[in-house]
Amino acid sequence: MGLSIPHLLVVLVIVVLVFGTKRLKNVGADLGEAIRGFRSAVKEGGEDKSIARKEEEPLEGEVTSKEKDQV
Repeated sequence: MGLSIPHLLVVLVIVVLVFGTKRLKNVGADLGEAIRGFRSAVKEGGEDKSIARKEEEPLEGEVTSKEKDQV
């Protein structure tokens, strides 16, 4: 019982009537910007970990084995 193309078109028409095309365009742009920001943050986080491993220094907020032993 999936949605067929006619069902999706009806839903799209209702959404456009309720929200308007300008608001939908803004929501789409905001969503795209949020996804780009998330991807760049994930990429930067991976780079930070690889740099820290090379320098053998813990990252800010990272639990080290010494801290695990104390708890």
